[in-house]
Amino acid sequence: MKFYAVVAASPTSWDSHKIAERIEQRILNSNPVMEAFGNACTLRNNNSSRFGKFIQLQLNSAQQMTGAAVQTYLLEKTRVACQASSERNFHIFYQMCKGASADERLQWHLPKGAAFSWLPNSERTLEEDCFEVTREAMLHLGIETPTQNNVFKVLAGLLHLGNIRFADSEDEAQPCQLMDDAKCEGSVRTSALLLLLPEDPLLETLRIRTIRAGRQQQVFRKPCSRAECDTRRDCLAKLVYSRLFDWLVSVINSSICADPSSWSTFIGLLDVYGFESFPHNSLEQLCINYANEKLQQHFVAHYLRAQQEEYTVEGLEWSFVNYQDNQTCLDLIEGSPLSICSLINEECRLNRPSSAAQLQTRIESALAGRPCLGHNKLSREPSFIVVHYAGPVRYHTAGLVEKNKDPIPPELTRLLQQSQDPVLKVLFPTDPEEKSQEEQGQSRAPVLTVVSKFKASLEQLLQVLHRTTPHYIRCIKPNGQGQAQTFLREEVLSQLEACGLVETIHISAAGFPIRVSHQNFVERYELLRRLRPRTSPGPCSLSLDEGRSEWSPHTEEAALQPLLQDILRTLPALTQAAAIPGDPAEAMPAPVYCGRTKVFMTDSMLELLERGRAQVLEQCARCIQGGWRRHQHRKQERQRRAAVLIQAAVRSWLSRKHIQRLHTAAMVIQRAWQRWRIRMACLASKELDGVEEKHLSQAPHSPSSFPLPQAQTRLLGAIIRLWPLGLVLANAAVGVRGFQRKLVVWACLQLPVGSPSTYTIQTAQQEQAGVMSIRALPQGSIRFHCRKSPLRYADICPEPSPYSVTGFNQILLERHRLSHP
Repeated sequence: MKFYAVVAASPTSWDSHKIAERIEQRILNSNPVMEAFGNACTLRNNNSSRFGKFIQLQLNSAQQMTGAAVQTYLLEKTRVACQASSERNFHIFYQMCKGASADERLQWHLPKGAAFSWLPNSERTLEEDCFEVTREAMLHLGIETPTQNNVFKVLAGLLHLGNIRFADSEDEAQPCQLMDDAKCEGSVRTSALLLLLPEDPLLETLRIRTIRAGRQQQVFRKPCSRAECDTRRDCLAKLVYSRLFDWLVSVINSSICADPSSWSTFIGLLDVYGFESFPHNSLEQLCINYANEKLQQHFVAHYLRAQQEEYTVEGLEWSFVNYQDNQTCLDLIEGSPLSICSLINEECRLNRPSSAAQLQTRIESALAGRPCLGHNKLSREPSFIVVHYAGPVRYHTAGLVEKNKDPIPPELTRLLQQSQDPVLKVLFPTDPEEKSQEEQGQSRAPVLTVVSKFKASLEQLLQVLHRTTPHYIRCIKPNGQGQAQTFLREEVLSQLEACGLVETIHISAAGFPIRVSHQNFVERYELLRRLRPRTSPGPCSLSLDEGRSEWSPHTEEAALQPLLQDILRTLPALTQAAAIPGDPAEAMPAPVYCGRTKVFMTDSMLELLERGRAQVLEQCARCIQGGWRRHQHRKQERQRRAAVLIQAAVRSWLSRKHIQRLHTAAMVIQRAWQRWRIRMACLASKELDGVEEKHLSQAPHSPSSFPLPQAQTRLLGAIIRLWPLGLVLANAAVGVRGFQRKLVVWACLQLPVGSPSTYTIQTAQQEQAGVMSIRALPQGSIRFHCRKSPLRYADICPEPSPYSVTGFNQILLERHRLSHP
């Protein structure tokens, strides 16, 4: 409504724009007021609408909003005095008790913590309990603050009226007494004070019934029983509240409704109660479900008509001849001459008391054999069952006739006309002509029951709906706890059944529920062309065009036709592939119709197409997987070969580096060894026994010798002089070990090469020449125990010098050789 109120305003006329804004604001402000006075918390909804509402947005010939109108249906006024378990009264009572200021509480006699019989579950706090929003909306609708206070005083008086309790009278000729004198008398006094009624007439009207009889309309006063007193008290409250609700609707209409000559079309919004099924169902649920049956029939007829029109436009010859609507249930409720409504109305017209069991027996006997009527034989309470489109509902017959009569004792109306409250004066005006007509024609006036009034208003509503183009909005409540992201399957399914969507699905399944445009069909199922054999098209394509009429397609549609034909030619192959062997029924192709702009098919054909598409996608996926695996294998093989080459190159480089390091180390060791050997040879040459300088000078004169350089001469002399030190180092227990010891030994024992006869080694007796040896002569053979070195080149001896001493035995010679001249 807000969106259309904005876009429908004329951009050229400022006055029209202001009118649209004013109407929009008042319509939006009417919603909180009507919800406060007409909505209540039930078992399934915290803000359940307990009345039907039809809003008209009135438009002129230029499609500009000029006004609006609100029409209501069947307010559940019995909720004022009777609430089911775990349910609440209308929101406005709780808003007053929780949102009133301290002064208003004193003025309305609503102290904090006060208990009221008609205010159950007051400890629950809902988001709808917002008193300030309601008061502000009423102010915008033109209801001034003093008028609001008068309205709330009347409502507070109704709450105190509900605390009045009656006790059974011992004498039937005497009226019933109050159950608790002090408390109930206070409630009567407070209620009369708030309603501005005289206290004694109020109490007398509740306890004494006035009867007019005879031609002279003589008045008789009869005391009421306790049950009748409670009924009259409840009737007084329901009468005041229903008149107050109708007055609010009239105030809203007077502020937003336009002159009938200023508008020609309208946009309507129908907000009605949904299908209801409670543990205890009475006349209110029967009327509500009756209205839902009528609206469901209208919805089904509109949906079938829309489906048939779509088939006709697409060129398909199809009709829903096998579908059965809910007319049988409507005949049971409202049919003529006998139906549930007619039997209940007839019971109201009979001048006799009606019992629940008697009404049940009459309904079962008069309507026996109806397919939508049932009976629970195990139930102890009188009831009957009606099988609605959303499921069976059990209605209790107790109190059904009384609620249908909705009797309003004339003395209650006359009492309320005596009130000095401004609001009650408006609700119950004094009209002498109407009073005289009522007195004269009271016995002859036909009884206008609740069912009759509701049926008449429903027929008017349906006439309006038949003249319009309806659109439907279905509200689904995911859970009963008001939690986010929580969907309860059972509750959602029951709501889908209650709002008629399951029936809509059945209707759609009776025809072609799957309708896909040509473009979307080709985009999704073009893959199926891969399954078509590479041959010329066969005769099966002729049956696929059945139902098509001659038409001139657009360029895009003409381009899609060959693709459509190729896809549809694959259907026989898919059907045969999916058929069970030996079952000819499965081999028959499901009907598929190609319309002008859409492809129509059944659910089984959709499954077949999806199965074929999944098969093609699986083949493509396998092909892609094979190519990807081949690519991965080749890639891994190339990587493996590259890794092998890299590893070989690295190993080769590491080997070369290792050889180079070993060669460098060997060179260093060799140079150090050579330096050490020369140093040790020089030290050993200085300690040789019996070696003199003359031997070196005589060596060249030998036939096998030749002159030595001066450096080598000095070196050999040093070796001869230092050889005892080398022997000491070689035989030391500690000190140098391993390779160094071996070097020392070899260096010390390598004497100059020459003729053995040129050397003279003297013993102790020979003191005439030479040096005496510091070492005793060995008494046997001598062995050297050398430990192998861990070095790689430790045991490799370089080429010995031809002029060095070659062995130890050349030093320790036999005596006869040593004494040789």
